[in-house]
Amino acid sequence: AIASMAAPALIALLRDKSSSEFQKAKASMRLGELGAKEAIAPLAALLADEHLSTYARYGLEPMPDPSASEVLRAALPKLRGNLLIGVIHSLGKRRDELAVPALAKMLYNPNPDLARAAASALGAVGGLAAAKELQAALPKTTGMTKMAVADAALVCSERLLEAGKRDQALALYAVLASPAMPKAQRLAAMSGIIREERSLGRPR
Repeated sequence: AIASMAAPALIALLRDKSSSEFQKAKASMRLGELGAKEAIAPLAALLADEHLSTYARYGLEPMPDPSASEVLRAALPKLRGNLLIGVIHSLGKRRDELAVPALAKMLYNPNPDLARAAASALGAVGGLAAAKELQAALPKTTGMTKMAVADAALVCSERLLEAGKRDQALALYAVLASPAMPKAQRLAAMSGIIREERSLGRPR
């Protein structure tokens, strides 16, 4: 029945205190499929709910309206732990460039899970601003966090290539190919450089 409801009925279901968690979860998922702007606020209200946050994010992630990104960004300072990490991943999926400054600060968080999530999101967002922040973090991070930042920088390089920013992508690859980088990411960056050289007819 929920799968056939229109947006107003689904929103009413979310706001009804007598609705079960199952009903609200299904309604959140259905609202994401419909992409109704009026659902963004009631979905945002569930981001702090331990049991429904994942479903609320599922509903918000595909929303075409930019206010879906706004409510996710607004939730960042209000959440902790896995709820916060979930919202970080959602911002990455939405490729929200306006989230880059907030995500960049989290790269240096003492919580390694949070720092790695922020790195992954920045890589997914891509763009010059994210590339700049990831490059700046490479010499400032260590261990698993440094590996996560390097992985994200590799993804960011691919995003830059997709956007036609080849010079910037190669510059980031060059940084990742330096001896100071983790071996796996260094080799991947070198492979990326060779691939791009060959695409221009300049085999190495």
